[in-house]
Amino acid sequence: MLQDIRENAQGTIAKIIIGLLIVSLSIWGMDAIVGGFSGEPEVATVNGEDITEREFLRLVQMESQRRLSSMETPDPSMLNEDQIRADVLDSLIQQQVLIQDANAQGLELNDADIDSLITQMPQFQVDGQFNRDRFVATVRNMGMGVGEFREAMRKQYVVNQIRAGIAQSGVVADQNARQLLQIQNQTRTFRVLSIPATMVAGGVAVSANEVQTFYQENSGLFQQPERVDAAYITLSLGALAETIDITDEEIQAYYEERAADLASEERRASHILIEEGSDADETMATIQERLAAGESFEDLAREYSIDTVSAEDGGDLGYAGRGIYDEAFEEALFSLEEGEISEPVRSSFGVHLIRLDDVRQSEVPSLAEMEDQLRRELARDRAQERFAEIRSQLADSAYAADDLAGPAEELGLEVREATGITRDGGQAPFDHAGLVRQLFSEDVLEAGYNTELIDVGDNVSVVARVREYHPAEQLPLEEVREDIRATLTARKTREALADRADALIADLEADGQLEGEGEWTRYEALSRNASDVGPAVMQQVFSMARPEQGDTAYAKAVSDNAASVIALEQVTDGEVAEDSTELEQLQQFLASLEGQREYAAYQQYLRNRAEIERP
Repeated sequence: MLQDIRENAQGTIAKIIIGLLIVSLSIWGMDAIVGGFSGEPEVATVNGEDITEREFLRLVQMESQRRLSSMETPDPSMLNEDQIRADVLDSLIQQQVLIQDANAQGLELNDADIDSLITQMPQFQVDGQFNRDRFVATVRNMGMGVGEFREAMRKQYVVNQIRAGIAQSGVVADQNARQLLQIQNQTRTFRVLSIPATMVAGGVAVSANEVQTFYQENSGLFQQPERVDAAYITLSLGALAETIDITDEEIQAYYEERAADLASEERRASHILIEEGSDADETMATIQERLAAGESFEDLAREYSIDTVSAEDGGDLGYAGRGIYDEAFEEALFSLEEGEISEPVRSSFGVHLIRLDDVRQSEVPSLAEMEDQLRRELARDRAQERFAEIRSQLADSAYAADDLAGPAEELGLEVREATGITRDGGQAPFDHAGLVRQLFSEDVLEAGYNTELIDVGDNVSVVARVREYHPAEQLPLEEVREDIRATLTARKTREALADRADALIADLEADGQLEGEGEWTRYEALSRNASDVGPAVMQQVFSMARPEQGDTAYAKAVSDNAASVIALEQVTDGEVAEDSTELEQLQQFLASLEGQREYAAYQQYLRNRAEIERP
């Protein structure tokens, strides 16, 4: 056999294979051979550079955690995984485009620069000093290695340099900012004539034929959405606690255990507080000598204490229990005998002399007074232990079961029913979006499985299944007739009000006079934010063109209940001082907006030029 191998190795086939390898290596290099076996999978390629699957999946996980942490009640079922993956991939592509641009411009950070940045970051410091252990732990909690984090910083920093350079280059002309501020601070003088809906109500009528036509032409508005009837089991800590029996002996033992905590001690203290400093010890020694000589603690507090509030009362701080004062102050106070004065005590506020003036003990409530509260606390503590266990059992049992009756019977829970649940939800617990999404998922709606066990609140979990599915259907005309009539009546009323206002405006523009149309209300020099007039009228007033000097411009504002004829008489631009802080802030804001627009356009330009491939 060995002879055969030798002969074949020198034969024609072997020579062809070796020749192909030589050609491959000469054209594509060793990576063409080795990379085909050991290359890391990629999710996209930008201008020939890969975005690896490992980096992509790590960022997907980080983004998922970020979105969960931003929820008031974190719920993984509320995450849209497809959207997260799409958003992360898009951001990685954009980042790669920007990094390549930064490299092309020769922007880079060396290792010393990165070390300097890392050691200055507050999240990696302990007591104001860089702590390597915290740095490594924080980076690992982010799902990264130290090397990966350093490389990510290197890339992001140079990208930020370009972003800052472009964003901060935004420029806005002073005159533009001044003109905008003048418009913003503008006032307008105008009159308003109101036309109530009652003035046109007599000419508004809706026929049965119009209702029928509207129903037919807008059938999509009168659809009963698809809905389901569901069976569900709720497991709650509160309900579980109500099923737990607590004996009188257990209450008595718990009461005795809690008695020490229920009794509280409060101490009344006075103090003299001086500032910490080079002469603090000398000053405190002087105060102690004068106290020893018989001078009043109260008088010395008024003379020396920098706590001016208590000093007025001779240093009196009143009664307080533990957990109120600085730790060092509290420790000293609760070690004193009544009437005793402490040695100097240093705290974050300065140096104290503390005198204990009085001690009072609060009475422990009787067992009869505390019984109901203690019983609830004990039951809830016991239920907490059982809740996690039963929740796990319910999740496993419901996952394997063909219905909910079995899991409910096994765990002593109740199967309830809910009807008319749409994709927008229903009554609790189906006001929880994650539970509703599962209820309408393919596995549950079509395959007939139970939902997963979903946490819909604090210590409240629900599993559900579809009992019956009702497809979307057209509502009959009889059920919606009056709604349609009301809609058409409102529409015709608005049209009649608009027509009436237009007719009045035409008369005003013709001769400037109206007879018997009600009283005008005049508003003098109102600003945009004035609340004297309704928002619809104010919006219309400030959208009207400036009238010529001495002329009046007319317009209308129409709502369901009234129309308003507006007569704009005068527009006065706001005054802007040369050194106005408001003007300076507006200039900065507009320049920032312009810089952001320029950077967004630059990003899009780079993106459009890039060659992007997605497998």
